[in-house]
Amino acid sequence: MIAYLLLFGSAFVAATILPMQSEAILVTQLVRNQQPALALVAVATAGNVLGSVVNWDLGRYLLRFQDRRWFPASPAQMQRAQGWYHRFGRWTLLGSWVPIVGDPLTVVAGVMKEPLASFFILVLIAKGARYLALTAATLAWL
Repeated sequence: MIAYLLLFGSAFVAATILPMQSEAILVTQLVRNQQPALALVAVATAGNVLGSVVNWDLGRYLLRFQDRRWFPASPAQMQRAQGWYHRFGRWTLLGSWVPIVGDPLTVVAGVMKEPLASFFILVLIAKGARYLALTAATLAWL
């Protein structure tokens, strides 16, 4: 149970803007072979996706400040960006698993008012596929 909690926590934090490495913990758990591999993938994916939902929510929260002078975009720029994002940007969430750029993408999705359902599905696919690929590579190496 502690292994699952550790993996979930690291995956959750790794998806936020805080630095954390969940892949190393997943690989360590796979090498130890004490839990089923698919259960580990499910726990890591759940933690990482929920961490991304926190980022999405933070992005939505930032919109409260769009009328402030210090906000980095004008209303016209926000409207143009939202139009572009809803035309092309949603699919960038399939890259949410990519280190460094993936986490900011999930914040931008919140700022751009991406509906939670489509956000959740795309991020789940991306992050689940990453953990499945990492698990497959690790198990093939063992």
